[in-house]
Amino acid sequence: MEPLARKILISPPSGSAVCKAALARGIQVTSISSSGKPYKTPKGHTPAWVANVRVIMHPMHMLTCHCCQVDWRKADALLPETYSDILPRVGAVVHTLGTLLEDGKYKSALAHGDVIGLVGGIAGGGANPLRGPQSSSYQVMNRDSALRVCEAFKSSKPDPEVAHVRPFIYISAEDIFRPLIPARYIETKREAEQRINQLLGDHPNHRSVFVRPSLVYHAHHRPLTSPLAALIDLSASIHASVPKGLPTPSSLLRAVAHAFPSSHGSPLSSPLHSIANALSIPPIHVDHVAEAICLALDPTKDVRGVLGVKEMRELIGWSEKGYGPRLGRA
Repeated sequence: MEPLARKILISPPSGSAVCKAALARGIQVTSISSSGKPYKTPKGHTPAWVANVRVIMHPMHMLTCHCCQVDWRKADALLPETYSDILPRVGAVVHTLGTLLEDGKYKSALAHGDVIGLVGGIAGGGANPLRGPQSSSYQVMNRDSALRVCEAFKSSKPDPEVAHVRPFIYISAEDIFRPLIPARYIETKREAEQRINQLLGDHPNHRSVFVRPSLVYHAHHRPLTSPLAALIDLSASIHASVPKGLPTPSSLLRAVAHAFPSSHGSPLSSPLHSIANALSIPPIHVDHVAEAICLALDPTKDVRGVLGVKEMRELIGWSEKGYGPRLGRA
């Protein structure tokens, strides 16, 4: 593929894999975050791919060095004026900012293998009881931040050398966590998808891509996810091997869910559907998600709409690369 001139990654902690994969393909990257500092691992280490980069703490204050593949920029996704000057020069935006629980402490628990902290966050729902329904972190981080960036991207006038059709890639999610995780998590993801479609649907110079990973695992950066990923992968493999027509736990849950539809007014289906998804949709390695995102940037592939685990595997050539039916990477 011909590399795009640049792209933006929102929140380096969640977008670091995409950043690394993009650099490997010769794509220049601008990564914006509240700190503007280069990415570090949960243990405080600086990976080799982060070294020798240009660091921008403020538009008027630039520290430079020999290699300028990544710009780490201090900005606020909710305040377009802090990054609008970048947008005319970018060929795509990848929005990775989001939260699974309203209390972001769960991310630290995942990174450090803190089982007690993670269980405590899930048990409490991660919510702050002092917050009103319109100020929740779910709405701000999962929906509003993406919409502000998308609006600014849409209204920006690209430089002449920028690709004609510019994709906006939003990192959404499969509905697999209910009822363990509050329904508002996936609701705000779907609301963001719908609004982004409305914003870009009638603009031929943009295309929207909604990446919906299932459980995203990594043995080192998310050690607690690996055992769960192995169990989910085994379940998905068993479901996939059952001959058509024979009942499975997933199909039985869906049947019960259809018989007793949800009545609480949520646009989502019954939580039983979510459990069925968790049993039948395999997990995906963070590097595979990043690879699929980079391939979705390729204008010749013209990727649009929802990109689930199955579509991501097809895009990255899962079978051609020799990955077996079980987990592809440790």
